[in-house]
Formats: sequence, C-alpha cells, structure tokens
Amino acid sequence: MDQPVGSPQDAQSPPVCYRHPDRETGVRCTRCDRPICPECMISASVGFQCPECVRTGHAPDAARPRTLAGGSIAADPRLITKILIGINLAVFIAVQTSTSLLNDLVLIGTWPPAPFQTTSGVADGEWYRLVTSMFTHEAIWHFGFNMLSLWWLGGPLEAALGRARYLALYFGSGLAGSALTYLLAAPTTASLGASGAIFGLFGATAVLMRRLQYDMRPIIALLVINLIFTFGWSNIAWQAHIGGLVAGVVIGYVMVHAPRERRSLIQYGTVAGVLAVAVLLTVLRTLQLT
Repeated sequence: MDQPVGSPQDAQSPPVCYRHPDRETGVRCTRCDRPICPECMISASVGFQCPECVRTGHAPDAARPRTLAGGSIAADPRLITKILIGINLAVFIAVQTSTSLLNDLVLIGTWPPAPFQTTSGVADGEWYRLVTSMFTHEAIWHFGFNMLSLWWLGGPLEAALGRARYLALYFGSGLAGSALTYLLAAPTTASLGASGAIFGLFGATAVLMRRLQYDMRPIIALLVINLIFTFGWSNIAWQAHIGGLVAGVVIGYVMVHAPRERRSLIQYGTVAGVLAVAVLLTVLRTLQLT
C-alpha cells in the first residue's frame, strides 16, 4: 500500500520509489506526486511522470511512454526475458534426450575430412550454429547459472531499454561471442555459446548502473568472480565470454547515452556495426579454414 504524501514517515526518512522501495529518490511524479527512481521516470513537458500516470492517460501533457533508452513502456517488462528463458529451457530438455541434436546445435568450426567426418561446422556452411549455440547447454549447473543470471540481469535491462533494444543487445552480444569463439578457438573444438549473451548483459548492466549513478560494487564484484571462473576453469569458451562482454558494453553504452535527437539511428546503427564485425570475423575465419 502506498504511503500517503505528507505522512509522518515522509518526515522521518528519505522518500523511496513507489515501485522500487529499496531505492531512495528526490524526484516525484508531477501528476500524482509519488516518488519515482530514475528507472521509472518518463519525461514530460514539465518534469517527470510515473509509468502508471502515463499509461492510464492521467498525464495529458506527457510525451509518449518511453524507457530510459527510448523504448516503449510495456505492461510486462520481463516478457522477452521470460520467452528467452523458455527457449533455453526447451532446447536444454531436447538435447538431454538427443545427443545428435546437441551435435547439430553446438558451435564448431569444421571437422576432419572423410572418412572421419561425422558432422560439419560453420566453415562448411552451417552459419546457423553461431545462433543456435546461444541457446544450448549440456550441464544442468551451466543451464541453471545462466538462467538465474538472465532473470536477474535481463528484467531490469528489458525495463530500461524496451523490448526491441533489449533483444538487439542480447543477440548482438551473443553473436559477437560466437564470432570471437569461431575466430580464436580450435576449429574442431565444439563449444556452447550461451554465456556470450549473458556476459553481454553483465556489461550492459554495468553501463546502466553507472548511467543511473547506482552503487556499482555489486555488479563489478560479480563480474570479476565470473571472469576468474572464465580463465581459471578448464573447458570454458573464454572467447564467447569476452566477445559478449565487449559487445554488451558497447551496445549498452550507446543505448543509454545516445542523444535523443538521433537516438534510434545511433542505437541500431551501433548494433548493425557490431553484427557487421561479427560477420567479417566469420568470413575471415572461414576463408582461413577452407
């Protein structure tokens, strides 16, 4: 239940966002006067307004509902995150029952020629593996960790960026991780690239928290721990982690810092640039292997 404005609690403690009670704020909705944090602020002709006032039409002078990055405000800010988790879960269940399906989805550069050839890879024309590997897990602990990270990081990012920009970040980071793995890893080594997109979310979250002037120590500590595991644990495709992280930082920075006048052009242009680099790396590696 919302605390009434002007109650004794307001005088005793700093106001907190009505949607995020753990965040103190000095900004209030110019329509209903409820406290709102930076994530909930929607620019109006005067000041900021809350998502409910804009969504229900109680703020006639406000601009169209927009997220921090310029996306549309959604009724369910975690819908895309839920769908991504559902796809990962469906693929995980499927590969547990079919080793051949796992072999068809993982990222692999190429395979020795006949008579030893049992499968083919990206260099053999199966570029789809750059995408399918983003949703492939074999071990339950790998799947569980990635899905917890996706839920924890994905929800706030989806709310801050909007659905289309969030999807662009996820796939841009994942494909960058797959491309760097294809470029640097042994061509006959199969790898699972799901963590590339997750590390992209780590990078974008760090950028978003800095933009909102939040305490960055928790996300930095978590990222450092993950990087320690990345380089300290054998059989981990560190290339996917680093590629996804770099792409996530680049895309995330542009998403939250692009000037409003040309925001969409700069944001999606940057994503297109990241994808172009991924394609270029893939082409160069394929020429090298064929």
